[in-house]
Amino acid sequence: MARSIGAKSVQSHLAKLFERHGKPVLIRADNGREFIADTLLDWLGEQGVRGVFIAKASPWQNGYTERFNGTMERELFGHEIYHSVLEVQHVIDEWLIKYNTVRPHRSLAGQTPAAYAKMLTDASCP
Repeated sequence: MARSIGAKSVQSHLAKLFERHGKPVLIRADNGREFIADTLLDWLGEQGVRGVFIAKASPWQNGYTERFNGTMERELFGHEIYHSVLEVQHVIDEWLIKYNTVRPHRSLAGQTPAAYAKMLTDASCP
């Protein structure tokens, strides 16, 4: 059973991300109901963040997400049978840690995201 995430929950998560990483100029999102909710759009506007929506049936407008989703599907869901939602959650959590910290990315010149982030942090510190 899929878990629905409401606009208020999305807003709460975004607020934490903004506090930790700063506010982006824009957020690109599909037209899912969470991102077309008036309350969320109003809140983003108050934060000075512009919502940019992807046209329906236009996955090329969101290449990063499409690439991530394709990688996740190939690596996690193409060859396993899962027996519970809890098992899927655990597998995804472990995979995300690997994907975000250990796995080298071509787009980062073969560095892991953690190494790349450290390099940026080190470069910005006097």
